[in-house]
Amino acid sequence: MTETLTHFIDGTRVPDPGGRSGPVTNPATGEQTATVALADRKTLDRAVASAKQAAPAWAAKTPLARARVMFKFKELLEQHRDRLAESICREHGKVFNDAQGEVTRGLEVVEFVCGIPQLLKGEYTQQVGTAVDSYSMRQPLGVVAGITPFNFPAMVPMWMFPVAIACGNSFVLKPSEKDPTTPLLLAELLMEAGAPAGVLNVVNGDKEAVDGLIEHPDVQALSFVGSTPIAEYIYQNGCAHNKRVQALGGAKNHMVVMPDADMDQATDALMGAGYGSAGERCMAVSVAVTVGDAGDKLVNRLAPKVENLRIGPWDDAKADMGPLVTADHLKKVKGYVDLGVEEGAELLVDGRQQALQGYENGNFMGGCLCDRVTPDMRIYKEEIFGPVLSVVRADSYDQAVELVNGHEFGNGTAIFTRDGDAARQFTNDIQVGMVGVNVPIPVPVAYHSFGGWKRSLFGDHHMHGMEGVRFYTKLKTVTQRWPTGIRAGAEYVMPTME
Repeated sequence: MTETLTHFIDGTRVPDPGGRSGPVTNPATGEQTATVALADRKTLDRAVASAKQAAPAWAAKTPLARARVMFKFKELLEQHRDRLAESICREHGKVFNDAQGEVTRGLEVVEFVCGIPQLLKGEYTQQVGTAVDSYSMRQPLGVVAGITPFNFPAMVPMWMFPVAIACGNSFVLKPSEKDPTTPLLLAELLMEAGAPAGVLNVVNGDKEAVDGLIEHPDVQALSFVGSTPIAEYIYQNGCAHNKRVQALGGAKNHMVVMPDADMDQATDALMGAGYGSAGERCMAVSVAVTVGDAGDKLVNRLAPKVENLRIGPWDDAKADMGPLVTADHLKKVKGYVDLGVEEGAELLVDGRQQALQGYENGNFMGGCLCDRVTPDMRIYKEEIFGPVLSVVRADSYDQAVELVNGHEFGNGTAIFTRDGDAARQFTNDIQVGMVGVNVPIPVPVAYHSFGGWKRSLFGDHHMHGMEGVRFYTKLKTVTQRWPTGIRAGAEYVMPTME
């Protein structure tokens, strides 16, 4: 018998009425470890109703009172970091220190919103007109929701709900059904920190739950991270239902390696950025663009390192990379490598037949390195989301920039160079939301904001930082005059505040 994971509604885990469900598996062994309930509309409505009931009293709390809950939540996250990391490993498959890092990056957002009293401060102008003052304030939206992916079951939810809740909203989270344990643990820790019942609800489910959130009239805003087709679907349909939407989509992140770069540094950067977490990151570098004679220098260093990647389960302390999340995803990633070979790419390192004794049914795959990839190939155009690094040769800096800017995705990019002029020009020229200079994965810290350009983001606001505060609040501007300052008689012209 396996454990049944249900939902967290109104401050507690609730039984499911016994409808649809799906399996939760251990990616390292292929074994089913739990069953997750897939919510119907009735269950979703119950969660939204709980959030709606909780929202007014929570919004009425002072920002300082909400901040104190976040301070306690931060403390609990620190105490339970390893427990959360292990739950990520068992259902996602990433190695333990990578999962610890994920929890820490989510915790940093909680640290950021501990300063919510300062972040919600408005502006005040005295005497905008004779005896007239004006000021602004940011107020919560009400019930908001988040739909999060399998690859970061702790970090991505914590990019959303701590910001929204600190701003005074209540939140309904629909995490991935592939690794649902961690979000449920986060909800319990937030309640332990002092958040009232209903402020955070977790509903496990699939497309039926997603459509329910899109269509529910009491949900005011939707946040999403996932693939571009789903991001576009949620954005279009969410907007059609009069909701605010921030929908972060796919990526094909390029790292440009200039001829003057430190090749050893660039190689190490590509190894971590391309193969860390088995490439299942929206900020993974999946394309290395080598300029001039950098190609051979880089490839000659990369190939032996990719061949020597240590693949293993999460509790192997020496493992560099764990399994892919599901058997279906493993098959998909291997299919892309097959296709790349058919299209003419040079497969320098082939990890498709990775065998791991004792884990024959696990979703393991070694690193793959493809050289002389061209922009017309599908392995260049499409997001693979696996341990596959493509090398594209460019003759010049201008050609490299043209490649990056010509791609439909614009999530993250990087340049490796010793030339400050080239680096400065790159940051100006490039049409991508997050840029690294000798930093391969330029994920912004919590007090800046995360988001891409082009088809990597649908909506006007990036995630967390001040962009997150703006997304989860409405701006209100007050213009006031007290009776002693009222002019005699009615005015029938547009006021000019003179």
